[in-house]
Amino acid sequence: MRARGFTLVELMVTVAVVAILAAIAFPSFEATMRSNRVSTTTNELLASFALARSEALRSPGGAQVCSSADGATCTNTAWDQGWIVWINIDGEGDQPEAAEGDRVVRYSQAKPGVAITAAAGAANTSFRFDQRGFLAGGGRALTLASVTCPAGAPLVRTFTVRPTGGASIARGDCP
Repeated sequence: MRARGFTLVELMVTVAVVAILAAIAFPSFEATMRSNRVSTTTNELLASFALARSEALRSPGGAQVCSSADGATCTNTAWDQGWIVWINIDGEGDQPEAAEGDRVVRYSQAKPGVAITAAAGAANTSFRFDQRGFLAGGGRALTLASVTCPAGAPLVRTFTVRPTGGASIARGDCP
């Protein structure tokens, strides 16, 4: 009569094969995760700018998108902490002021592992859309990249907002 089950040798061979396959697959999975973080953050930024532009068309003072760490005020320093979309009722000021009727309509936290920087020579200030949906101050760009960006990896996105208010995304490789 034959006993049922696995021998210790069979179990060890199976565990070794699984470990080898995991070691081969893990770096590929890690690259996929980095790519997904950059893509997700880029898509959230694009949606926020589209929302700001559409809200600007409905508001007499326009709307703004600015970097924010707390979801209530503009920091105008670090986009990789997050950003807010807010309606600027009177068209004045660089901060949402509830007393004047300004209100935040969206707060997005940036994904960890994604760096967002203003393009070279551009101010790291807010993007203001007027009541026609045009971007005040001309076109500007933000660059999104994975914090761990291996040379040549396609993990860079350049997010450009044109003076007319439209936005575009260009893919790039890590330096």
